[in-house]
Amino acid sequence: EESLQMWDLNKRLEAYLARVKFLEEENEVLRAEIQSAKGSPAGDSWRMKYEEELRALRDALDHAFREKCTAELARDNLYEEIQQVKSRCQKEQAAREEAKKLLSLSRKELEEERRAQIWLKERAVQLEKEVETLLEVHEEEKAGLDQEIASFSQSLESFRCATVAFQPVEVEDYSKRLSEIWKGAVETYKTEVSQLEGSLCQAKENLWKAVEDNHQSQLQLQHLEKDLAGLKARKEMLEESLAQQWQEQRGEAEKFQLAMEALEQEQQSLRVQIARVLEDRQQLMHLKMSLSLEVATYRTLLEAESTRLQMPAG
Repeated sequence: EESLQMWDLNKRLEAYLARVKFLEEENEVLRAEIQSAKGSPAGDSWRMKYEEELRALRDALDHAFREKCTAELARDNLYEEIQQVKSRCQKEQAAREEAKKLLSLSRKELEEERRAQIWLKERAVQLEKEVETLLEVHEEEKAGLDQEIASFSQSLESFRCATVAFQPVEVEDYSKRLSEIWKGAVETYKTEVSQLEGSLCQAKENLWKAVEDNHQSQLQLQHLEKDLAGLKARKEMLEESLAQQWQEQRGEAEKFQLAMEALEQEQQSLRVQIARVLEDRQQLMHLKMSLSLEVATYRTLLEAESTRLQMPAG
């Protein structure tokens, strides 16, 4: 029985020793592969390639960040320009409103001048009618005086008295007074006509000034409308450019984000692979230690058995 146990122990020891040898060879192979992977130019090239790609991605990220800062600065500048354009549009709108107010005032003044001109024309017609009436009255009074003078001369002819220098003092005084009244009326009419002509000239001059101011206001209004249309077109173009730049930067940022996520996933997978390799190596080390302990135990048993077998012989 002891011989059979020893034979069984020897078989088990041979199997364990073969297993230990195989595991040591496999461990050496794995150690050689790890050392070759660490010191091989392929691993260095892979690491350098990975570092180069990471560096390139970092540079691209920095470039994208700088482009983002530049775009934000351009956006701020465009916002300032838009604010300036808005303020200018507001100023032009205020100037336009002021021009409209001036235009309305000019129109009111023009209407007033037209009304004054119409009133002056009506006044002139009325004065002309009054002058015609005065002329008619004067002609009638003159005809009546002529008739009175003729009747008076006829009554004088009935008296055949001595020839004396008859001077119709009352008639002459009356004619003088009529002529003075007539001259005064004519002078008054001339004065009023000259005043009306002066007022008419002033009204024409004011009307011409109002028309000229209206024309200048129309030209200024057209110029302001053209400037406003140009500013609106420029504002729309700047807004479209800003939106396009924002979309491009957004797309580039999404691309860089996807690239960074892919790199992070690859890094995570590499970490998992390295952890697996380290875990396998740790398991191999534990297995080697356990096998070494078992071999030492069997060696101790064999030595004790051999010592026990040699003691009776001695």
